[in-house]
Amino acid sequence: MISKKIEDAFNKQLNAELYAAYLYFAIGAWFEGSNLEGFAQWMKAQAFEEMSHAMRFYNHIIERGGMVELYAVKKPEITLSTPVEAFGAAYEHEQKVTRMINDLVDLAREEKDNAALIGLLHWFVAEQIEEEEQTLKAVERLKMVEGSKEGLFMLDKEMGARPLIATATILNPAATPGE
Repeated sequence: MISKKIEDAFNKQLNAELYAAYLYFAIGAWFEGSNLEGFAQWMKAQAFEEMSHAMRFYNHIIERGGMVELYAVKKPEITLSTPVEAFGAAYEHEQKVTRMINDLVDLAREEKDNAALIGLLHWFVAEQIEEEEQTLKAVERLKMVEGSKEGLFMLDKEMGARPLIATATILNPAATPGE
């Protein structure tokens, strides 16, 4: 049985993961409007991945006898003018999520909730390393080609190769290949 403290914290994190999906959709829409479809594709793929993260919390709460609460998802308030700013916003958000996951780890330790700690949060700690690395690498690469339309075009094409995950994978994130 999940404690009320963990249940409440996980419901808040579920909402934060859905917000992250909204944020990535918003950044993707900005890229679409900027005719950078490859970067938009990358952001949409990231949004779907964030939805699968939300489902991990959803499933964990349900499996442990808790009650999922779906809070309103806040509208992302971002203003972008360059691809570097767009990926910079993504990187900053991933750093924030890492802090949130670390706070959940601390709470699970305090509550002596090994199912949360080992069964769920261990995966998220490793995932956040990858999330930060990917977004920071994109920022750094975009800075390298700043001012070069050819370089931007090449990166856009490369980033667009990221596939979207299937809806079934969002609903059953444990089945996500490579995770």
